[in-house]
Amino acid sequence: MEQQQRGYWRVADGSAVSSTQAQVAWTRAAYPALVDVARRYHAVITYAELAEAVQEAAGIRTRVHQRTWIGKVLALVVREAHRRGDPPLTALVVHATDGMVGVGYQEVLAVAGQPPLAGEMDREQHAAAARLACYRHFGAPLPADGGTPALAPRLQASVTRKAAAAAPPRPPAICPSCFLQLPATRVCDSCGATA
Repeated sequence: MEQQQRGYWRVADGSAVSSTQAQVAWTRAAYPALVDVARRYHAVITYAELAEAVQEAAGIRTRVHQRTWIGKVLALVVREAHRRGDPPLTALVVHATDGMVGVGYQEVLAVAGQPPLAGEMDREQHAAAARLACYRHFGAPLPADGGTPALAPRLQASVTRKAAAAAPPRPPAICPSCFLQLPATRVCDSCGATA
């Protein structure tokens, strides 16, 4: 029972497993889980959802927070995808809070022999293209145009909100006769002209 409180254990019998054994089992479970996500156009999965799915599928649990081990599992998935010639499935995994891939996404670039990306949005654009490659490779039903790279829905909503807030205000309407700013009615109070 002490092992269940601190370490990693098999659900079936409560027997202890090492963190390495758990990570290998979770990696084996993560690959098909991510392929399933890749079969749905523009689908993503959060780190927490993936952590729960791999523990359930592998039958190995831990109370250790997923932040401490999910990155290791995803690094193994990156290497396995590269070995198989598959696109980087880890691009499908995003944070629930902001819809962004984690900093560990740089592993995708390292395994492919590419230099690190400088900014967060560069990383997100790369991940969006990698997700599209996943959807195409694993047979997601795509639109007639073949699909487009897209930010994760939560991140796209945030980007759209920020862009709308940053949009310059519309210039005021000016009366074409008096050259005065028109009221909200867009009818000039001085001459009655409309804009």
